[in-house]
Amino acid sequence: MKTKKYMYISLALAMIITTVSCSEEYLDVQPKGTSLEANYYKDATEALAGLTAVYDVMRKNSGGFENMITMMNAGSDDHFAGGGGATDGAGIQGFSNYSLSPTTIPGSFWNDHYQGIFRANFLLIKLPNIPMDEALKARFTAETKALRANYYFNLVRMFKNIPLITQPLATSEFNTVLQADPNNVYTQIEADLTDAITVLPSSIPTSETGRFTKGAAQALLGKVYLYEGKMSQAVNELAEVNGTPGQTSQYGYKLLDNFNDLWIVDNKFNTESVLEVAHTNMSSSGWGNWGSGSDEGNTTNVMCGPRSYTRINPSAPDLPSGWSFNVLTQEFYDFIEGDPRFDATVLDMNALSDAGLASYIGGYQDTGYFLNKFIPRKSDVTTGTGEPVLNYRQNSYVIRLADTYLMEAEALGGTGTRAQALLDAVRARVGLSSIPVSLDAIANERRAELAGEGHRFFDLVRTGKASTALSSRGFTSGKNEIFPIPFGELENTLLVQNPGYN
Repeated sequence: MKTKKYMYISLALAMIITTVSCSEEYLDVQPKGTSLEANYYKDATEALAGLTAVYDVMRKNSGGFENMITMMNAGSDDHFAGGGGATDGAGIQGFSNYSLSPTTIPGSFWNDHYQGIFRANFLLIKLPNIPMDEALKARFTAETKALRANYYFNLVRMFKNIPLITQPLATSEFNTVLQADPNNVYTQIEADLTDAITVLPSSIPTSETGRFTKGAAQALLGKVYLYEGKMSQAVNELAEVNGTPGQTSQYGYKLLDNFNDLWIVDNKFNTESVLEVAHTNMSSSGWGNWGSGSDEGNTTNVMCGPRSYTRINPSAPDLPSGWSFNVLTQEFYDFIEGDPRFDATVLDMNALSDAGLASYIGGYQDTGYFLNKFIPRKSDVTTGTGEPVLNYRQNSYVIRLADTYLMEAEALGGTGTRAQALLDAVRARVGLSSIPVSLDAIANERRAELAGEGHRFFDLVRTGKASTALSSRGFTSGKNEIFPIPFGELENTLLVQNPGYN
């Protein structure tokens, strides 16, 4: 059974746990709402509401304008920021051309993850004293630790030098928090995931899709080890997740037969999905709450679509218009042209326009190539309440099986029978023949297989290729591997800005 984001419990219950503004007050975890701290967490139902609030921050992957997928894509060599102009989203533009500064970095990439961490910390100190079934309590604790690990992993990859906080802080401590050695952050991530793996179930019923399982926690731990360069540990965890390449693993994971099926909106929680963020068109999101955490739509969809799209011929795809972010570079187009994954990955508006099948208005940095994986169809536009463009319901993958296959092959050093089998399985799924396994072959396969899913920048940094691949964009080695810390988080605190951003 797969693991995805567990959601759809009342926002009102979630907000009882904590609300955190996007400012230097990210450390404030005092509960707000109809119940005070002393009166809440009386039973398992309220504990589940607290756990749901921790899960809710997973929406950062593809929800809101400042989402992980479109931001991280913009800084890779596969995409430009795009959008409506050079000032359309200062953060995404600044990351794309490596002019990002402490005042233009969107604070939510820091604050939203800490919001999840502090919700987790608060729940973890409450769970031991809640009168509820002990096995259920242990599971809630394990899920909370796995979520905290995921949020810290995103933070340490993006900012590197971050505070490590594992329990709620007193008001007097807010301005005295120090940054931790990144190695200590990784140690905490490892500890949380190791603890979680011993408790989490191997499978879950359909009614619980969206919650961490043992397999998802192992996949995340394997990925963490890979980023740390702990290759043998990464192999041990990922091999447990992957099983025999091309076959069904012990956790029920299996590559889909058809790559295109990964992007069918209704194909949620499929056998290839290991960790997935769920979205819905039923939360009635509007401009007033967009990006607040109460909106549950997928914003990546509208951001990736071509502007003023017009279908001229019925043979053209029936698309709603979008905002033209994450346009694909010519270099990436040339790389993936001819690959069986091309059509699922690239919407070639140049070809559609030249054939007189459809038209659009080019946005900023327009190349005519759009990220087809996330472009919605007219049939996906909600007819419910709320703003239609903010209520798309396509889920997004945080980790999927092809990713873990290629991570294990990389951790094996790109050599040997098993690494070859893992690479072959990913290629065979799309009808490609075997090629000799190597680290370069694995890197190329990751680029084609996972294009536009937010991994490419991190892959380039992890493998030491960023300065070469991104030098033409203004990337500076020793600086741009990580984000600047938002200026507001430095004021009246002991936090120190990352190197090169002072």
